[in-house]
Amino acid sequence: MKSMLLGTLLISAVLSAHAEKSLPRTVQPYVDFSGVYTCTGDDAHEGKYTGKVTMQLKPEHSKGSYASYDFKLEVPDYGTYLGHAAANGNVAAMHFALTDQLTKDYGTGIAQFKVNKQGQLTFHKFYFEPEFKGGNTGLEDCVRQ
Repeated sequence: MKSMLLGTLLISAVLSAHAEKSLPRTVQPYVDFSGVYTCTGDDAHEGKYTGKVTMQLKPEHSKGSYASYDFKLEVPDYGTYLGHAAANGNVAAMHFALTDQLTKDYGTGIAQFKVNKQGQLTFHKFYFEPEFKGGNTGLEDCVRQ
């Protein structure tokens, strides 16, 4: 019984030491992705399009490596999509919905941000719209102006 207790304590100590090493020692502050972006997209139902994304940081709802944003996408001849984004590091989830709700043109995207060779902040987004025309997906590439 004594050796079993000693073995359990030893395993617990090893696991605890490993867990401490794998946790980050400091939390990196969030990156501010606020700004106006020029976008080109390819929608499975609608085809190629252009648009303008505006993201505005909500610092009161951001902490550590996590950042919150208001999100707006304006697409000529389609309308304005309002929403929000939640980011961690260089990845953000984005929810958007066309202001004309009768079309059920709303969805969620996942975007990865990076700096291009010209030094401009960019993001590449995949999105899914569960109800638009029986379900829809698309890709979008945007460059901050």
